[in-house]
Amino acid sequence: MADKKAKYAQNKPGKYFVDDQCIACDACCVEAPNFFKMNDEEGHAFVALQPQTPEEIKDCENALAACPVDAIGNNGD
Repeated sequence: MADKKAKYAQNKPGKYFVDDQCIACDACCVEAPNFFKMNDEEGHAFVALQPQTPEEIKDCENALAACPVDAIGNNGD
């Protein structure tokens, strides 16, 4: 389970976030490319845009489910 206390500062504020467990596997970027981006310099993903519509939320939930290390949370600020 992702930890709000360990989330990357680069995440846009909101419900979804990526924490420091991320292994840069790119699964979230494949599942929800409009919302998750990769920080190639630091080797991790981050939430670039928070979802607004039910369809967008579904995309982010699919990304959360695809994360092999549970680095995506959906209980952020």
